[in-house]
Amino acid sequence: MNTRKTGSEKEQIAAAYLKKNGYEIVEQNYRCRFGEIDLIVRKDGYLIFVEVKYRAGGGQGGAFAAVDYRKQKIISRVAMQYMCYRKLPDDVPCRFDVVAITGERIEHMANAFDFCG
Repeated sequence: MNTRKTGSEKEQIAAAYLKKNGYEIVEQNYRCRFGEIDLIVRKDGYLIFVEVKYRAGGGQGGAFAAVDYRKQKIISRVAMQYMCYRKLPDDVPCRFDVVAITGERIEHMANAFDFCG
């Protein structure tokens, strides 16, 4: 199976998981010249930028380890661009989450990293 198709399927699984847990899906696969954010959701007054990572098994350091500092910087830049593009005020509470899917197991790490400017 190609990686783009697999990624899209896992993002749908993550979106359904978040929705089932009370999150409102705002946008999926937001792209700009800086990169992409898999899911943008809302819950409890927060605008949440979500990176979805999939690993078939526990090797390669695991799904959470794949969201390294370089990836965090990209996500942060895209989030900033999104806020500007949507003309959202600077004081909107935001956070960065990671949903890791390993095999059939789903883990959600809220506030997984801070903004990397």
